[in-house]
Amino acid sequence: MDRPTALLTTALLFATTPGLEAQMRLDVTFPSQDQTLAGHLYLPADFEPGDRLPAVVVTGAWTTVKEQMAGRYASELAGRGYAAPAFDSRGWGASAGGVPFLESPERKTADIAAAFAFLRSRPEVDPAALLGLGICASAGYMSDAVQADASVRGLALVAPWLHDAAIVEATYGGRDGVRALIEIGREAEAAETPVLLEAASATNEDAVMFGAPYYTEPDRGLIPEYDNRFNAASWEPWLTYDALETAGVMDRPTLLVHSEAAAIPQGARAYAERLGADGGILWLDGVSQFDFYDDPESVRTAADAVVRHFDAIVGRRHEEETGEPRRPGGPR
Repeated sequence: MDRPTALLTTALLFATTPGLEAQMRLDVTFPSQDQTLAGHLYLPADFEPGDRLPAVVVTGAWTTVKEQMAGRYASELAGRGYAAPAFDSRGWGASAGGVPFLESPERKTADIAAAFAFLRSRPEVDPAALLGLGICASAGYMSDAVQADASVRGLALVAPWLHDAAIVEATYGGRDGVRALIEIGREAEAAETPVLLEAASATNEDAVMFGAPYYTEPDRGLIPEYDNRFNAASWEPWLTYDALETAGVMDRPTLLVHSEAAAIPQGARAYAERLGADGGILWLDGVSQFDFYDDPESVRTAADAVVRHFDAIVGRRHEEETGEPRRPGGPR
């Protein structure tokens, strides 16, 4: 039995998404520096061994795992003809090891780079048709990883949390509030054991996200796989991270999908303004940050826009190289 057939017969699971057929889902692992990452690779329901598909690395909001919004969008993309992995970064979910629950832009960006390298090795994937989708906090990480990897053809950011120093101060209690959190982070970094906080809670006012929808609801984001932890040593790398910096040099076609009703829309506007001619932004009416994660209509609308963007990129490249039109989602 050849390798692709063996994979599909021994590791195949099915993931369902409202409005779509069941998608194939493979359990996969791949290295990132000195650690092993665990992920799910979603494939179209009609995938056959020998198909080589355009592929999208999908990443989610801060503190989250692959079974939350990243997996939801990966499944949506698979239903539209793409191979799409969602994975747990180092120290999160099933990717145990190293410093736990650290929201490190540098480390998570390196994990995204490892995911692109993993895709280039897969028999299901066309390595010349790689793309990136970042959701919420990982939008900045994905942007950095795509710009650093010339093999990635395009970028999409959904409900992007994109902050710079000014937005951080406006969001986290001004200059004094930011300084206080950074000091907490430095003390945690110096501690002998990790200082772990509850990430989200409906009752604990000391949680990082007190009363936040989605994360505190068992029928939404509060799933068994969710660690619901935040390492206090995350504060300094997170608060000093400039997610807008890459926009000024981004040279890949980029789409942002956001809403004025979602989180820090000013960051998305600033990012879009810094992009060149290959950038654009789609504003949806009245969609909250959390609805972008799992509301069926909002997710479907965002995924449709992302796929139109990606289809234009891989279709354009295919036509330029072969002179023949390419069916969206890749040839069979």
